[in-house]
Amino acid sequence: MLKCSTNTTKLPRLFKKKWSAESRHSPRNCSTLAFFLLHQTSFSLPQKFIKQFSYSADMVMRMRLALLVLFSLAVMPLLARAVDIHQLRQLAARNNVTCILVFGDSSVDPGNNNRLDTMMKGNFPPYGKNFLNGRPTGRFSNGRLATDFIAEALGYRNIIPAFLDPHIQKADLLHGVSFASSASGYDDLTANLSLEYFLHYKIHLRQLVGKKKAEEILGRALFVMSMGTNDFLQNYFLEPTRSEQYTLEEYENYLISCMAHDIEEMHRLGARRLVVVGIPPLGCMPLVKTLKDETSCVESYNQAAASFNSKIKEKLAILRTSLRLKTAYADIYGTVERAMNNPKQYGNFTVTTKGCCGSGTVEYAESCRGLSTCADPSKYLFWDAVHPSENMYKIIADDVVNSLDRDLLL
Repeated sequence: MLKCSTNTTKLPRLFKKKWSAESRHSPRNCSTLAFFLLHQTSFSLPQKFIKQFSYSADMVMRMRLALLVLFSLAVMPLLARAVDIHQLRQLAARNNVTCILVFGDSSVDPGNNNRLDTMMKGNFPPYGKNFLNGRPTGRFSNGRLATDFIAEALGYRNIIPAFLDPHIQKADLLHGVSFASSASGYDDLTANLSLEYFLHYKIHLRQLVGKKKAEEILGRALFVMSMGTNDFLQNYFLEPTRSEQYTLEEYENYLISCMAHDIEEMHRLGARRLVVVGIPPLGCMPLVKTLKDETSCVESYNQAAASFNSKIKEKLAILRTSLRLKTAYADIYGTVERAMNNPKQYGNFTVTTKGCCGSGTVEYAESCRGLSTCADPSKYLFWDAVHPSENMYKIIADDVVNSLDRDLLL
């Protein structure tokens, strides 16, 4: 029986040609066979093809199925993260998704802390090294955050401005703003959710478009909430404040009750569509590994993060019914974990164990001020010892956008 050549260098070229044309030159090449098997729209194969390869129709059918499986396995990781931006924008526009309103910590703070009396700021170099105009804005990264990319994907703006930015424009209120504040969390000891700023936003929005229109905008807005990391690191693991009061299980349950209260309050104030972002694998942060004197991820921290994320999903399912709230869960834990385990596939990272700023092991916020950085931040999963790089935020945003299913946007 004919043995196929193992030379597949012609395969990309064959994808652009018809079987009849290519078969004249290499009718017995496996590339031709693979091309034809993958691109036939039915199993009705020409007798010329079957005869030429000395295969029965049944054998060709089995081979085609096998090739389809292999092809699917090869591209599945890429397709899993593929985002049809045009379709997403059409869906959002058709269902009048009006704007994005963001709540949370430094993962989504575009610069609100610049205006607050706190040491948790990122409005100095090298932060913002790769931002749109190369200047620091208060974002804890070298460039844009995940919420900026999400806004761009939905067709609003290429950034989400900080609500406290003195240069914010009236039009920004119509497209979306962030109320997030670095170092905040669900726990009252960490910091309160920025609902006070949201109330001020509602006042400004009513003044701009009127009460009725303002309520319509809020009812169709996409609310995003991203926090929880500071609660565990600041109040439980690194500082013993809450660990002296609660077991880890009890503290997780306490945070979930705080989250539920915040969501109920947001719903009372007009939220109808909500995306809740889980927390990342805490034990893989460069800072955590340094403080725990570990070279690999601290498993106990990761287990706590995974457990907490499971409880977020369970609570969202309950609130979805009790509040009749459209919700989605963004699995940042899984996204970061996949990127760390497959760095070449997810972002083409070459460094996943440390940040780009300074030594990359302990520096973040003020301790990162003025330090030298790596030559190419896009190759680093982390920007500083805590926060992701712009490249990683883009990957996170793609996964979040994929979680914005039809049920949430309709």
